[in-house]
Amino acid sequence: MDILLKKKDTDESETMDEKLNTLRAGVLGSNDGILTVVGVLFSVAVATPNQFTIFVAGLADLMACAFSMASGEYASVSAQKETERAAVREERGLLEYDYAAEIKSVQEYYIAKGVTSETARQIAEDLMSKKPLQTVIDVKHGLKLGHYMNPWKAAVSSLFSAALGGAFPLIAMTLSPIAYQWPATILAVCLSVSLTGYFSAKLGNGLTKVAIVRNLLVGILTMIIHYGVGIIL
Repeated sequence: MDILLKKKDTDESETMDEKLNTLRAGVLGSNDGILTVVGVLFSVAVATPNQFTIFVAGLADLMACAFSMASGEYASVSAQKETERAAVREERGLLEYDYAAEIKSVQEYYIAKGVTSETARQIAEDLMSKKPLQTVIDVKHGLKLGHYMNPWKAAVSSLFSAALGGAFPLIAMTLSPIAYQWPATILAVCLSVSLTGYFSAKLGNGLTKVAIVRNLLVGILTMIIHYGVGIIL
């Protein structure tokens, strides 16, 4: 019974993985939007004091970044989805031509979990008699039948999060009083990259402080480099 409950938990975690994939795309998109837009803003703002030019450059980069991130996520997740579907097709064929080997694979899976050979055989035969395809793709590939990564959700999440992330430095630079636009932009970037670092750590079960500090360092380095580029130009 415990084994079957663990199997159920695994199925639920696969559905959660689909949601986490969409959130991951959003966090990465937001971080890229922040850094690419602030990079352009700093380079252009140092080179020219014209506020309209700075705004147009930042807005153009924001749109380019958002659509670039979305298209990249769509292509990447589509490839993953096709790989998952190919695995399902392969297992469907193996069930027709080598059913005994598939049962053996399920049995070996449970033996590796610490179940005795005889009990593992009984579990394998019982599961395979009810949902053979679902059982083998779960055991061999960690997939849930009918649940594939959604490229459209990842793309839309990345699109809007990149645009939203890039909006923070853009608004700070172009709408703040000229005397405060630089510190306001730096503050906006530091706060926003800290948030993306926090959420990325939570999603990946990583160290929150390390992720925040890492994102802050990358953000500050990005601003310094592009400030230098603007001075050179």
